[in-house]
Amino acid sequence: MDNNKITVTPMAIEEAEKLGIKGWGEWSCEPSVFDWQYSDNETAYVFEGDVIVKYGAGETAHITPNTLCFFPKGLKCVWDVKKAIRKAYKFN
Repeated sequence: MDNNKITVTPMAIEEAEKLGIKGWGEWSCEPSVFDWQYSDNETAYVFEGDVIVKYGAGETAHITPNTLCFFPKGLKCVWDVKKAIRKAYKFN
């Protein structure tokens, strides 16, 4: 994985369940905008929501339902939650 990039991969819930997402933590957030920095690598599966994450030199990641996302350790970004998000996540 690229240490400076967010990756977003479409994935059916059935495939995500094979990764063990039922045992991961869950997080949700109402529409809002906030700064964030990742203290560790995070893998997340998004059940609901619509989010634009801005990072780097003008790069963006569009996060929507049924996607597996990877956020690298040290990444500084701005989350713009357009529609309430609910995700399962684990640090690795």
